[in-house]
Amino acid sequence: MNLLTIADLKKDEIDGLIERAVFLKERALRGIPHKPLRGRVLGLIFEKPSTRTRVSFEAAMFQLGGDTIFISHGDSQIGRGEPIKDTARVMSGYVDGVVMRTFGHEIIEEYAGYSTVPVINGLTDLHHPCQVLADILTVVEEKGGYEDLKVAWIGDGNNMANSWIEAASVLGFELRLACPGGYLPDEGILKKAKEKGTGKIELSGSVDEAAKGADVLNTDVWASMGQEAEREGRLRAFKGYQINEKTLTLANKGAIVMHCLPAHRGEEITDSVIEGQNSIVWRQAENRLHIQKAILEWLLV
Repeated sequence: MNLLTIADLKKDEIDGLIERAVFLKERALRGIPHKPLRGRVLGLIFEKPSTRTRVSFEAAMFQLGGDTIFISHGDSQIGRGEPIKDTARVMSGYVDGVVMRTFGHEIIEEYAGYSTVPVINGLTDLHHPCQVLADILTVVEEKGGYEDLKVAWIGDGNNMANSWIEAASVLGFELRLACPGGYLPDEGILKKAKEKGTGKIELSGSVDEAAKGADVLNTDVWASMGQEAEREGRLRAFKGYQINEKTLTLANKGAIVMHCLPAHRGEEITDSVIEGQNSIVWRQAENRLHIQKAILEWLLV
């Protein structure tokens, strides 16, 4: 079994991961050891740099009693032209599972097709499932559930937006996305989610329209890794697609503000909002650790 996209999961599987993450988090906060992965090894193959994904998976594996082996782009023979299928088959003989953080989603799909151990998507250009699962965990902690919530995504229709679309489709909450023209979510993912899902998913060019009555305000950077050359054009295109004090006034009272980090303060979010009382960004980041533990336990035990 692999975890490559949110759409790979059923509703009861997501609920089970959230419930287990809450349990593991409470256990950790009480200082109770839990080592079900003693003797297991997790390979981390990262072609893209990372702070939260790498550290949360390494810490999660350590806390569960296992070990990790980290392979960067420069360390991997993939970076020197070895076929993906060869690396996947070799690594399957060394480790009990793999987290891959790469560029094109087809890379991790090919890797998973040849791997005989579980493969977890630590990020591709198209999807970021582990981050969104951590976000949903955070929403459940703060709001008590997700069923009747209105979630607003403001900014780039990137991998995070795609994974939120799939989450709304599987779990059934309302999702409104405000993205500028030319930077919309993946058309195929959106179409499939609307056809198969129970959630209400709407695209809007208006930040105000998306934010009005929202329970959750969510955003990401305007230019992600690998898009540095597009930065100036993106700054012009995304002007106004920001979570700020005005956006908060349009949302429901008690709305929570989320950001997967790193944040460019003053661009997609203001400093006052990310540091304000509505922000749950730091708990959201911490919950990467706890959802990662639940995922690893689920796939590797």
